[in-house]
Amino acid sequence: MPDDGGRSAVRALLERLEIPPDGVLMVHSAFRQLGRDGFRPDDVLAALVDYMGAGTLLLPTMSWRYVKPSHPVFDEFETPSNVGILTNLFLERYAERRSLHPTHSCAARGAATDPLLDGHHLDDTPCSANSPFGRLMEVDAGILMLGITMDCCTLIHHVEEIEAIDVYLKPVEETEHYTCRDRDGRAVPVSLRRHLLLHRNYWQFQDNLAAKGQMQIARLDRTTVRCFRARDMAEDVTAALRADPTAVLAKPGERWRPM
Repeated sequence: MPDDGGRSAVRALLERLEIPPDGVLMVHSAFRQLGRDGFRPDDVLAALVDYMGAGTLLLPTMSWRYVKPSHPVFDEFETPSNVGILTNLFLERYAERRSLHPTHSCAARGAATDPLLDGHHLDDTPCSANSPFGRLMEVDAGILMLGITMDCCTLIHHVEEIEAIDVYLKPVEETEHYTCRDRDGRAVPVSLRRHLLLHRNYWQFQDNLAAKGQMQIARLDRTTVRCFRARDMAEDVTAALRADPTAVLAKPGERWRPM
């Protein structure tokens, strides 16, 4: 059990993975196993923020459980994230801004915050070129999957939207309409075509990157951590979808989760 809530262990992990502290890092997280091992969420988050102090830290703050046609309003401050305790702590304590999107917002802190978050509301798909996920490659961001599996790699949704939108998203005629309120109370209309609930196999891309030496897999106590460059993942998925627009769909016997 870590004496400092996990701060030193998290910092040592980031150093071991050679994550640039002045770069851009997106962190997907699940805290259950870390909590069992004595890590404290406030200390883990503080370690991430401190390490990336000269760069930019970005956390997805999804709210698709809360914002839906029966509740069509997203508020930058008031709408909680439904993707883990670290994301809500980040919103409360550290985030400088949160992007305006009803289901797939991101929050960020650091120099690249505005370039990454501006414009998320402009397109009618969740992970478009104007979304933070679509801009990760422009800033050569790293992605850290902390206790979370490849099923939750939202960047892959971005490539689906770019390369095979009609395979993976609901049709235009099923577009939903929402109101997003920013921190100044300004109301912004946002249209949304949701992702189809399909049997997807994202694990294949972990295997591809690992085979090319582009995926690092480490342990933080008993928690599995995956780390890779956004650009490497996007290029691999793009190549697969250009060869076969259904390449992300799970085949019989493959690992998958409906997403």
